[in-house]
Amino acid sequence: MIQVENLTKKYGAFTAVDDVSFTARSGRVTGFLGPNGAGKSTTMRIMVGLTPTDSGTATIAGRSFADLPNPGLEVGVLLDASAQHAGRTGREILTVAALTMGLPKRRVDEMLDRVSLTPTEAGRRVRNYSLGMRQRLGIATALLGDPEVLILDEPANGLDPAGIRWMRDLLRGYADQGGTVLLSSHLLHEIEVIADDLVVIGQGRIVADGTKAELLASAGTLVRTRVVDDLATALTASGLNPVLSGATGGSDVLRVDADPEVVGKVAHEAGIPLVELRAADGAGLEEMFLELTSDTQREGNS
Repeated sequence: MIQVENLTKKYGAFTAVDDVSFTARSGRVTGFLGPNGAGKSTTMRIMVGLTPTDSGTATIAGRSFADLPNPGLEVGVLLDASAQHAGRTGREILTVAALTMGLPKRRVDEMLDRVSLTPTEAGRRVRNYSLGMRQRLGIATALLGDPEVLILDEPANGLDPAGIRWMRDLLRGYADQGGTVLLSSHLLHEIEVIADDLVVIGQGRIVADGTKAELLASAGTLVRTRVVDDLATALTASGLNPVLSGATGGSDVLRVDADPEVVGKVAHEAGIPLVELRAADGAGLEEMFLELTSDTQREGNS
């Protein structure tokens, strides 16, 4: 289990991480989401001892990363797939890691096979790898020591659709066998498919934390009409608080924190025809993400 408690990190007057607390539990995949610059990578770097914290703690199975006697056997880490020795081959990088952890050399071949890097690819220098191949090598390094915890920052970057599905199946199987997975990604659909729990961060602070089912279920109702202003007026008069929905598009869609039956009844009584009425959880993770992080989004960011 990963336990993060009251982490704060400042760079001068800028607060990158602001009193962040959450838990990533064993046997589950925890999706760690937020816009660019929200504090995800800084938080993960603090967890693995690469960035000192100003206050707060991050522990793995009750101990800080620095106190783990052989960290690679307990925590698999991938924070930057490009941060690998460009002049070494993939096989050499894994061999050095195996020797550092005191593992037999056969683990190198096992991991190369597990991440589908061929002998020819393993013999190439990393400078000649595509980003997707570097991601596979990074995941192989993270899995090398058969750890109980994985901390992965954007591991799907550079992977093609088949590679993304392979990674999803690998991480899902890892968690199903009792492992702990903390996964940061901008690919919201992939997080929605694989994650059990969600932690959403914006401007350095946690804005949502819970199971995926709980957070998506709280999204309310989406309703579409060609007379959106009239419907908004009727809903407001009934004590509801409709807002224009950003993720599902158009100026004719409202999101309402109420059951579809309630919204439909208000529209019927006001004589307003509806084009669409459904639970907002069908809009998926993107809707919830944009709602929660609207204050921190920059135009063009995903």
